[in-house]
Amino acid sequence: MTSLFITGTDTGIGKTLVGCGIATALTAQGKRVGVLKPAETGCDRRDGVLYPDDAMRLAGYARSGLSLETVCPYRFSPPVAPSVAAEQAGVTIQPERIIEVFQTIANQHDVTLVEGAGGLLVPLVGRYSFADLARDLDIPILVVVGSKLGALNHTLLTLHCIEARGLPLAGYILNHPTRTADDAIKTNATTLAGLTDVPCRGIIPHLALSEDIDRNRIILSELFATAVDLPGLLG
Repeated sequence: MTSLFITGTDTGIGKTLVGCGIATALTAQGKRVGVLKPAETGCDRRDGVLYPDDAMRLAGYARSGLSLETVCPYRFSPPVAPSVAAEQAGVTIQPERIIEVFQTIANQHDVTLVEGAGGLLVPLVGRYSFADLARDLDIPILVVVGSKLGALNHTLLTLHCIEARGLPLAGYILNHPTRTADDAIKTNATTLAGLTDVPCRGIIPHLALSEDIDRNRIILSELFATAVDLPGLLG
């Protein structure tokens, strides 16, 4: 069994896209892929149920048959940090529950992908952050870097946090969340490579995916099989 904790340098920089891409490429290889989004905020109601778009997108690309409650144990409506949303809802997020769900998923799959929310230090409950959860799950961390102005500082701070806490690190992937191609974006890959010895596991161009999941699977499977070092990521 192999697992990966996907975090990001910020929110809205492509964690879910990268997770979907990895899941698609691995399922194309015949791997059984499990997914877990411990907490998702900003959820809309569908048929009276809070629906976690990112979590269910991951499940769809992983061809997962897991229940909504398993894929995303904690779901909230306000688009704020999970600890804040949970407090507003009168709910206490229990890390032990998340760890138990993770172990159940991992026992049933060849690879399990866990996606955080926002960055590594976003709190789940009190001062307990996704960094603490990654520590307790004891699985390698993949950092998704949103290529934009500020990416250098955001990336180095995230990597420093991981290394200072002694957490296992699988590397980073540079993703391009927008069509923009300014000087910062054009030079981020080369500059980052010179600033850290942490391996870059892939560079993802800006993708304009459609609502056709079958077509998207073909695009993502081919791209991630060639542009991403999957063997390096999964040890």
